[in-house]
Amino acid sequence: MKILFVSMHSLHSKRWINNLKDSAHELYWFDVLDRGRFDLPEEIQQFTGWKKRKRSSLKGEYFLYKKIPRLYEKIQTFVETTAAEELERIILKINPDIIHSFEMQSCSYPILKTMQKHSEVKLIYSCWGNDLFFYKNQRRHRSQIKNVLGRVDVLHTDCSRDHNLALGLGFTGEFSGVIPGGGGYEISKTQEFFQPVEARKIILVKGYQHNFGRAIKVLQAVQAIQDQLEPFKIVVFAAHPVVVDYIRSKNLPYKYFKRGELSQEEVLELMGKSLIYIGNSISDGIPNTLIEAFIMGAFPIQSNPGGVSEELIENGSNGLLIFEPEDVEHLKSLILKAIEGEIDFYKSALRNQKISLERFDYNINKRKINELYIPRSVQKGL
Repeated sequence: MKILFVSMHSLHSKRWINNLKDSAHELYWFDVLDRGRFDLPEEIQQFTGWKKRKRSSLKGEYFLYKKIPRLYEKIQTFVETTAAEELERIILKINPDIIHSFEMQSCSYPILKTMQKHSEVKLIYSCWGNDLFFYKNQRRHRSQIKNVLGRVDVLHTDCSRDHNLALGLGFTGEFSGVIPGGGGYEISKTQEFFQPVEARKIILVKGYQHNFGRAIKVLQAVQAIQDQLEPFKIVVFAAHPVVVDYIRSKNLPYKYFKRGELSQEEVLELMGKSLIYIGNSISDGIPNTLIEAFIMGAFPIQSNPGGVSEELIENGSNGLLIFEPEDVEHLKSLILKAIEGEIDFYKSALRNQKISLERFDYNINKRKINELYIPRSVQKGL
């Protein structure tokens, strides 16, 4: 098979693609945002550096791009090469059997026109956590989402919630089953970082603060009960600049790591030292950091947008669910519940490791990923 991946520069898409590097398929990658070469195996041909101006900049063009994107989309094809045009050129050049698009708004919207023209090419779409849940009720996005889903042949999601949402938005194709967005983890190789649960003294906070992340609400909750958290050390990782500024402005005695500062291995090592992990957002799928907390035995306190986290967490048993991500009092109560003796951290860690071995192991998910590119008629005969 000739498989063309369409994605932005992302660790998750890179890890997914690497599951296929030893297969017999011919693999290609289209840099849909035109950001330059990606760190992929050298045998994968990359299509980059494609965006070209057709004419000099027009007065007001940038304003339209930022403020009235739908109008800009109508004139874009007259001023520069579009992703749809470049994909057309690639299809004619390599004649792919499958195109796999990761993410909806940035990767699938721009190529839809060409995909509708080339109905002979199978389209696989990987749904990311906010693609459907956050945008489904926005009028402009809803119609575009339905148009994309109407063209998708195979849907991949990291949770059951998003499969159900897709069905409600008109998807009628095949479903891959639930597979972690970045593929699996080599769990056996992470155990060197796994410290005894009773020795852990870190409360680890995910530092996302943007359209979806609500890390500052967590920090406000922690501040309010600081005296009750001794001897715990508060560590914030993947911190956005506004979170770093907040910690500094309040002179909080918290260690922090900026977003992108830690490698995935270093995050896993930090999880393996942490008793509690807190991730708080108003929209997400199954966060990879929640999976990593499961693998490394850090007790998760996790937001639950659209009921997604309850697919993994039994509230009060192997984690605590955040139902009010904007409510500092609610967050305080969950943290206190965790540290005041109501939780059996050891039993929780054992249960979550068992779930991890069943659902997140690298070899299990590599097999599922490779099967995704085998026609169903062939799979039935295997």
